[in-house]
Amino acid sequence: MSTAETQDPHGPAIQVLERAFALLDVLAAHREPVSLKEISELTGLHPSTAHRILNDLTIGRYVERPAAGSYRLGMRLLELGNLVKARLDVREAALAPMRELHRLTHQPVSLSVRQGDEIVYVERAYSERSGMQVVRAIGGRAPLHLTSVGKLFLAHDDAQRVRAYATRTGLAGHTRNSITELSRLERELAAVRALGVARDDEELEIGVRCMAAGIFDDQGALVAGLSLSAPADRLEEAWLDKVRATAAKISATLGHRG
Repeated sequence: MSTAETQDPHGPAIQVLERAFALLDVLAAHREPVSLKEISELTGLHPSTAHRILNDLTIGRYVERPAAGSYRLGMRLLELGNLVKARLDVREAALAPMRELHRLTHQPVSLSVRQGDEIVYVERAYSERSGMQVVRAIGGRAPLHLTSVGKLFLAHDDAQRVRAYATRTGLAGHTRNSITELSRLERELAAVRALGVARDDEELEIGVRCMAAGIFDDQGALVAGLSLSAPADRLEEAWLDKVRATAAKISATLGHRG
């Protein structure tokens, strides 16, 4: 008798659920409909057992039978997935990981989203012990080309959109380090694409440096950026991996498979 067919110590009802989950996982791993024979082989379930459970899942629209003897995931799963996605809030998903990153680094951590030609700070984790003179308030805004998160979003635009952004904004600078020339911005964005992270080297405020990584949803779209700020002389390169890992954790919560 196969492992899937052994008696479950928690009782028949749980066993049926475990088998149903196994069947759904097999279907999820295939883009095309899967035959009953292959499903049976992959799950270790007897064909009659697999058929019986698949038939029940078909009634509930969790599974579809496009042709006799073959199965694929059903539209009910898409409907439920959309309901879950609609309830996902990037701020809610990000807050606990942001607090943990702040605990590890003792530096301010911000969550930002794009609105037009600016980023908007929507969440933060910081303490007075960070030593930062300026902490961006929730709701605060900043130009894309002057911020680490803004550069992430610009790096996901094509060349034409970047040029249009430069024309609209004039690439106005805030400090002596600000990027105010299109050619320099294009080189910077190429580096962001290559590395997957972005930096602000005292470009928005003198004395403040930042590093950022993107947060992606289940469709692979960049929906927000996570940034860590520190006094210019105290930013540690070792924090970059922590920023990247934290952003990936938040993305995974949103359904991203990177």
